[in-house]
Amino acid sequence: MTATVLRLAPSDKPTLDPMISLVANDMNLVNSVILDRMQSEIPLIPELAGHLIAGGGKRLRPMLTLASARLLDYSGARHHKLAAAVEFIHTATLLHDDVVDGSDLRRGKRTANLIWGNSASVLVGDFLFSRSFELMVEDGSLKALKILANASAVIAEGEVNQLTAVRRIETSEERYLEIIGAKTAALFAAACRIGAVVAERSEADEAALDAYGRNLGIAFQLVDDAIDYTSDAGTMGKDAGDDFREGKMTLPVILAYARGDDDARKFWKDAVEGRRDTDADLAEAIGRVRDTRAVDDTLARARHYGQRAIDAISGFPSGAARDAMIEAVEFAVARAF
Repeated sequence: MTATVLRLAPSDKPTLDPMISLVANDMNLVNSVILDRMQSEIPLIPELAGHLIAGGGKRLRPMLTLASARLLDYSGARHHKLAAAVEFIHTATLLHDDVVDGSDLRRGKRTANLIWGNSASVLVGDFLFSRSFELMVEDGSLKALKILANASAVIAEGEVNQLTAVRRIETSEERYLEIIGAKTAALFAAACRIGAVVAERSEADEAALDAYGRNLGIAFQLVDDAIDYTSDAGTMGKDAGDDFREGKMTLPVILAYARGDDDARKFWKDAVEGRRDTDADLAEAIGRVRDTRAVDDTLARARHYGQRAIDAISGFPSGAARDAMIEAVEFAVARAF
């Protein structure tokens, strides 16, 4: 068997189109579940939830559930409700994150907390979490419930861990990877793993899909954090320099600080602690990140985790599902190029 190697040449231009096509029919059914279960007699709930759910997201996580089930030749319908539960968990965390971060943009649109206020955003996020657990219970699988419930708890732990690391210049690369492994990769891993659960496959297959999702999630977040120092709001779908102004210790900052001279270290300490947050300071930060190759090395790490994701599913039969899942990894990494 020939190993599949992550492609990164700019001419490749990987997309999510193969995955979108692969799961299109199933995704229509998932979307029906999402639209049905976000309804409420309280008009504000579907209005606010719909703002984010219908706001242009790619719905990568529920697509991963569907693709993982397809990879294992599952032909039932259980994964539709579980994929919707995954999307509700993700959407709820976004609503809560935007409140915590004080964000103004999400996917290029005004955030729900900016329009309706923090209280409404938090409470509708709670509603979506509750809906997700209703869907898990309806599926009837204790294993699926355990996987997604655990992922929800890990995500919350990751967010709290990140909160306590904000504006702390001493944050290590090890702690950063721990944070993104929890707040981002845990849901990717769970979304993929439950595809094996509904297909009633072995623990080894579950573990392989878990590893695929987990490594993809880490690569995805590494690229997101690199883009914050290389792009603009139109490309990112959020305010340019959000991470910088919020004092988040992402890998580009951790590397640039570690590699800097005394002047650079003073700049980063002042910036992370909130004393350097103007547009000129952001421009200087971008220059310092570039000069220390911190973004390049962040993206190199993303490629490493992307390759690990691809390797994790190399033992499954070749075909449209595996090809689509491989290209999804390539797409996640290539967003920064």
